[in-house]
Amino acid sequence: MVHNQYPELNIKYYMTTSSDLTTAPISILIRRLAIPAGTGFFFNTMFNVVDTWYGSRLSTTALAAMSLSFPVFFIIIAVGAGISTATTALIGNALGRDARDEAHQFIPQAFSFAIIHAITLTALGLLFTPSIFRYMGASGEYLSLAVSYMSVIFWGSSFFMLNFVMNAILNSHGNTLIYRNFLVAGFLLNLIFDPWFMYGGLGLPAFGLPGVALATLVIQCIGSIYIFSSLMRLGIVEGFHFREFIPRWHYYWELSKQGFPSTMNMMTVTLGSFIITWFVSRYGKDAVAAYGIGFRIEQLVLLPVMGLNVSTLALSAQNFGAARFDRIRKVLKISLLYGFILASTGTVVVLLITKTLLAVFTTDTAVITTGIRFLRIEAFVFPAYVLLYICVSTMQGIKRPVFALWIGLYRQIAAPIPIFHFLSIVLGWGIMGIWWGVFTVTWSAAAIAVVYVSWIIKKLEKDMESA
Repeated sequence: MVHNQYPELNIKYYMTTSSDLTTAPISILIRRLAIPAGTGFFFNTMFNVVDTWYGSRLSTTALAAMSLSFPVFFIIIAVGAGISTATTALIGNALGRDARDEAHQFIPQAFSFAIIHAITLTALGLLFTPSIFRYMGASGEYLSLAVSYMSVIFWGSSFFMLNFVMNAILNSHGNTLIYRNFLVAGFLLNLIFDPWFMYGGLGLPAFGLPGVALATLVIQCIGSIYIFSSLMRLGIVEGFHFREFIPRWHYYWELSKQGFPSTMNMMTVTLGSFIITWFVSRYGKDAVAAYGIGFRIEQLVLLPVMGLNVSTLALSAQNFGAARFDRIRKVLKISLLYGFILASTGTVVVLLITKTLLAVFTTDTAVITTGIRFLRIEAFVFPAYVLLYICVSTMQGIKRPVFALWIGLYRQIAAPIPIFHFLSIVLGWGIMGIWWGVFTVTWSAAAIAVVYVSWIIKKLEKDMESA
């Protein structure tokens, strides 16, 4: 155990942050962490839905500008998620080993690590975003709106990064309630702020589309204050000195080594979306529209199980630090069971009301017909996504983050290109070949993940017995 360098503050720190993640019944812990986290994911998704809806009230061009901005916005999300994953895993691991000083030191280092990335993203984003949008085909008002929207977002990068890090710190200590509260409150505030900042009033001018981004920035700022005050109240961030925020090679290297693969794994999602869209677009705009709607339905169905990713990561991290590999196996087994049940329920629901779900998004008969064919295959892929995500979270928790990158490269790039081509072109299945290709790629990736992760945990247990 690391020598205690902060005796005056670690008694309170340990009492308020030490959790029972390495001792309490696993099924109870999973529900305690996953349900609030899953609820937060739902309201975060609805936050984005509200932004899209209000953006569409302005004009079609404004809505298109928001859509164009998403790949660039996703870079911020990917970097923040990578830092968050690294922070949760490293602090959780230290807490599991009872290395309280190490956990304590990772906190200010994670803060400064996030701020440096935020400043870098802001500078690069403001400099290169106009060129990126021009390359993507934007011009005139379309370009102007997209640039103005993303410029506001980039100026708020620091709040995004800080919230990612603070949420990770809370997760590593087994607390998912505070961030859930922020996401619920943020959704409600967004219902008020979006129209207020867009159209003006009560002393504010009408900002138009940038007002949607400004509302997001203000809510993120409020969230930063709320979450930080909660960390103060819990005693997690008390007693820090300025020198502890100065970058230290060891901590930055560990954060980079743990977070970079996670960030790159999320980047592969963007590449994967381009690949599948390219293949689907060969069958016309109706097929692209059907895929886009089906993808949104899929994301909504999977929301109830997203909290399992958070609980799996936090529990795996602490128990890995405590060398409780038997508990990690139980976390994996129970999480997979819960996730499979929830996803299978979603499969049944989608199969029963496929046409009704599609009709919520469009009245185009051709799009609905294509969407039905897609969802009746994709519905059976839902459980595979859950198995895959939980396995990735487990590997991140046991400090093997590179697995996420490799499985992401396989699932998003290496496998889809030859399989889509073979099924749709060589075998002549057309658009159905792409839908069955998604099924094949995802289930094969899930099978690889489950077998490999189970083998890794078994190996850890054997090594522990030998030691």
